[in-house]
Amino acid sequence: MKILIAMLKHETNTFSPVPTDLARFADWGLHFGEAAAQAYRGTGMPIAAYLDLAAEAGAEVVTPVAAEAMPGGPVHEAAYERLAGAILDALDPSVDVALLDLHGAMVAEHVDDGEGELLRRMRERRPALPIAVTCDLHCNLTQAMVENCTALIGYKTYPHTDMHAVGRQVGRIVLDALAGRCRPVMAWRHPPLLSQTLCQGTDDEPMRSIVAMARAAESEPGVLAATVFGGFPHADVPHAGSSAVVVADGDSGLAARTADRLADALWQRRADFVYRPRPLAETVAAARALTDGPVLLLDHADNCGSGGTQDDMTVIAEVLRQGLDGVVAAAVWDPEAVEVMRSVGEGARVALDLGGRTPMPSIGRAGEPLRVEGVVSRLTEGRFRVAGPMYTGVTVQTGPTAVLDVAQNGGSMRIIVVSRHHEPWDAGLFHSLGIDPAAARYLLLKSRIHYRAGMGRLARHTFTCDGDGVTTSDNARLPYRRVRRPIYPLDPDAAP
Repeated sequence: MKILIAMLKHETNTFSPVPTDLARFADWGLHFGEAAAQAYRGTGMPIAAYLDLAAEAGAEVVTPVAAEAMPGGPVHEAAYERLAGAILDALDPSVDVALLDLHGAMVAEHVDDGEGELLRRMRERRPALPIAVTCDLHCNLTQAMVENCTALIGYKTYPHTDMHAVGRQVGRIVLDALAGRCRPVMAWRHPPLLSQTLCQGTDDEPMRSIVAMARAAESEPGVLAATVFGGFPHADVPHAGSSAVVVADGDSGLAARTADRLADALWQRRADFVYRPRPLAETVAAARALTDGPVLLLDHADNCGSGGTQDDMTVIAEVLRQGLDGVVAAAVWDPEAVEVMRSVGEGARVALDLGGRTPMPSIGRAGEPLRVEGVVSRLTEGRFRVAGPMYTGVTVQTGPTAVLDVAQNGGSMRIIVVSRHHEPWDAGLFHSLGIDPAAARYLLLKSRIHYRAGMGRLARHTFTCDGDGVTTSDNARLPYRRVRRPIYPLDPDAAP
């Protein structure tokens, strides 16, 4: 048996000005051929689960590409064609099955549905090929994705700590189908719901209960896999939104009834998927009044893990203005500031303009740097290995990285500044810089939910800080033009 195993992942924020070219994939994870297997074997990723299954089956493996880029704007056409083309070029007649580690919310310059287009092209070449697909919980599912694969599944956790498990589950389904032990059929539903990702944490309601329904469905006879997708609302495309998909063993009616039940649960809880913002100054003042920590301050509107520029200084400026003491901020993307700090060296005092390098025309904001002065306390090359439980074993490279210690208005802040975008979901970022996050009074994180994977247990209190950025959870800030209408909550009277 010969198995094609590949990874191609990007969560596309169509409001983001951050370009997603081939170099952005190279910054985070881009490997061709055997290097793809070497990079991810033994990690907690779906592609690693596929490699394990292939080894257990004694199969020959071809790994044309493993590519992932941090979220940003639409994938450049040339990058998409290069990466999708690598998979298609490897799809020769000798391949018996394909196991794909995808995202589900990729938008390219020339293709709204990156995953659906890839699968359509694969089906065109090999109409009967068994294909397994894993998708992120933020997948914007489409008919093209469902009809052009054999079985599709999504993560049931956010933060995504079950990636290996779901890869193994769907890979096993498709290998069993190849051996004649099951006959996967799928049904999916797409209620008109544009759920906010800040309301999709699977430890929180409403997703906790709805995911529990999906898990319970998988224990029913004949149901091979059941998934509820929160969807990714920062993609202004017609298919954006929440959905459900069910894989059953030869029983289309069972798949349809189960998908109906899960989609109805999403719709019935629709009001719980809407985030209500709060004035930033009020939130920071409430955090300042606390005497015990660590207190987590989430700058969720500038989360690079959803396509944010990671250099908006609105929340940092307000925290400095109010004089909070013992703050560690992670992380500001500003390669120019890092170079300035490297030029003066550790221990030097420096004044510089920090952040604000990236205009955000989709929300009408120009770049607004913040003038700060402080001491350069640490310089590194920005490399660490994730301990888990999310992206376990993956090596992260933030590029040249600096820590600037700032004292202002009676308070203090250590600002981590990176040269490559990275959402701080793992404590390894802090430890690699000699910082103990548990000792901080305040952790100001440019993150939304993923921080919980590595640092959620540290928090005594958590505040969502409504700053500025293209990952805002306030729908009114985003100029939707292409998403299907009517859709809730943009259209309160929308109906399924």
